[in-house]
Amino acid sequence: MRPIIDIAEVSKRLLGSAPDELGHHEKRVLEHVSTRTPISRDAGLLAEEGATVGERLSDRVAEVGGSWGFIIAFAFVLLGWMLLNSGILKGLAFDPYPFIFLNLMLSTLAAVQAPIIMMSQNRQADKDRLAARLDYEVNLRAELEILRLHEKLDLAVIETLHRLEAEVAALKAQR
Repeated sequence: MRPIIDIAEVSKRLLGSAPDELGHHEKRVLEHVSTRTPISRDAGLLAEEGATVGERLSDRVAEVGGSWGFIIAFAFVLLGWMLLNSGILKGLAFDPYPFIFLNLMLSTLAAVQAPIIMMSQNRQADKDRLAARLDYEVNLRAELEILRLHEKLDLAVIETLHRLEAEVAALKAQR
């Protein structure tokens, strides 16, 4: 789309810098201001577009592993394991008290689950940074548009004042 307003002029007037002195996000905002196109984007959708299978999997593991459903189900599994190996199977228990195999499995689960959850947290932090950048762009766009509207209003007020002064001067001249 071709620009409706001059980017260089708006950049100098509203931001106090030439377009080539601005950062990527400021240039992007100016381009959208000049073409009068929307700038807002969904950070969640943008983050999902570039997500790998491993990243989506880590998010899912963190979602399931950090839920009450998982905690309650896991508590029942542990309780069942202990009851089965301490009382029900008696001499046939495959992991008798002190449940060494259970401790090994729990340690392994914790060793694998912790880095996966950390990957998900890092990904969430990246999503948050992306959302903050997009918010910055939208806020800058809104601020620039407000400044432009103030300029238009100021010009309209000045023109009206000049017109009224001319009319007053004309009325005084008629007297």
